[in-house]
Amino acid sequence: MLSKHINPSSLIHESKDKPNHHRHHHLTGTASEFISHPYGARYGITSIPKYHIPSKGADAQTAYQLIHDELTLDGSPSLNLASFVQTWMPEPANKLMMENISKNLIDQDEYPMTQEIHTRCVSILADLWHAPSTQQAIGTATTGSSEAIQLGGLAMKRLWQERRKAEGKSIHEPGPNIVMGANAQVALEKFARYFEVECRLVPVSVESKYRLDPKKAMEFVDENTIGVYVILGSTYTGHYEPVKEMSDLLDEYEKNTGISVPIHVDGASGAFVAPFAHPTLLWDFKLPRVVSINTSGHKFGLAYVGVGWVVWRSKKYLPKDLIFELHYLGSVEYSFSLNFSRPAAPIIAQYFNFVHLGFEGYRAVAKDDLKNARLLSRALEKSGWYTVLSDIHRPKDGEILHKGTRNDEENPEHYEEGLPVIAFRLSDSFRESYPDIQQKWIQILLRSKGWIVPNYELAPDLDQVEILRVVVKENMTEVLVDRLLEDIVEVTQDLIKQDSPTNALTLLGKHGNQNRKNVSKLDEGSAPEYSGTYAKPC
Repeated sequence: MLSKHINPSSLIHESKDKPNHHRHHHLTGTASEFISHPYGARYGITSIPKYHIPSKGADAQTAYQLIHDELTLDGSPSLNLASFVQTWMPEPANKLMMENISKNLIDQDEYPMTQEIHTRCVSILADLWHAPSTQQAIGTATTGSSEAIQLGGLAMKRLWQERRKAEGKSIHEPGPNIVMGANAQVALEKFARYFEVECRLVPVSVESKYRLDPKKAMEFVDENTIGVYVILGSTYTGHYEPVKEMSDLLDEYEKNTGISVPIHVDGASGAFVAPFAHPTLLWDFKLPRVVSINTSGHKFGLAYVGVGWVVWRSKKYLPKDLIFELHYLGSVEYSFSLNFSRPAAPIIAQYFNFVHLGFEGYRAVAKDDLKNARLLSRALEKSGWYTVLSDIHRPKDGEILHKGTRNDEENPEHYEEGLPVIAFRLSDSFRESYPDIQQKWIQILLRSKGWIVPNYELAPDLDQVEILRVVVKENMTEVLVDRLLEDIVEVTQDLIKQDSPTNALTLLGKHGNQNRKNVSKLDEGSAPEYSGTYAKPC
């Protein structure tokens, strides 16, 4: 029967040559006279198990070659336009990281200079984000923005608890809540779920530019609100959320009620873009309402993956009982992170960027990223096939741009602020002309050319809209933008042709992922119901 279910692993197992069974070791169950050094005929032909440790190992070069070859099936990091994570650093940075790859940041007494570099990075960020005093500001490196967001939320929750106790009020009934846009990335919702804080998601809309609407957010704020997460760079479309407007409304709320609600800025991406590309924008510690900021050094901080940061405007916003005094390895150390051990190399890579690039270098990178993002945005719109939802290519109200004048069209300050992200979809006119073409086919066809461009739904209340998204990073040069656009045009034209072989993608729409194996090993229904953010059930 052609319709029967076929298990590829079973086929491989049943199709192997049957070996001549020699004497087997009584403990390992393998032929004792053979050593498993499997890499083709050069190293022997004995298979290695996938899901349990082999009884005998392979030499280092063979193990390297085996794993190296399997990993070639991954997508190319340079063509991964889905991720915000940096995928390139100059060779001296690579060398510096390899020289320090074995260092553990927590061993402060053993690696005092590494700890000094960590402290310098915190001070640099506090100064960059206009902390009232870099001596009073306090912060730490984290594994990424996810950990940093948890710490920022925990500090706000603890301060809320202290205030409630001082007022003689309950901290349990009805309990704390935190307000954020429904476009929030999963890390923000994780904080609420893991640390038992009610998550109040503010609906987003086209009018709010697919991000938090501060006026709507105020409808969710009350005396039990520990704070508001404001995102400087929505993961969906790259829009900055209006920190200043949210701050002004909370100032007015405190004036009327006496209740102070702080802001934590999730600057996972934007906190390394806005200071350089949009220096006049008010979003950071210049606003007294902003008590903490997090960022990812491994995104637009331009370091390799594994480093995030959280900084508080002053020590009073980090409760003392979240700081642990450790008597460890002969010294007294202080820790206020969720992880204990963590690699020092990514922190050193971050400091390398600060020294190597400086302010002007970071500004040049940010300007170039935004210029290339504007180029692709305009080209997609000019095709007539696509509508661009992000706004970084649109001049601000009243701005008339003339190349070579004060309003130079390459200056990002004359455009709507945002990340170098292009969120786009098939235009309404295209859908009317070709109703059978599904947008997800663009993603599939681009992947066949090496590009990784995700297609997914917007946040709740707009989840009937699917978008394609491109993140322009430092290694996304104008040449690659040109090549990407050519490929987008080619696959779109190919789909339009009625006699095109790619129309066979209709079958993919019907049968695409029905039999895809769930490699996470979680059964259906093992996660809570989907809330609408990126925290989809497995």
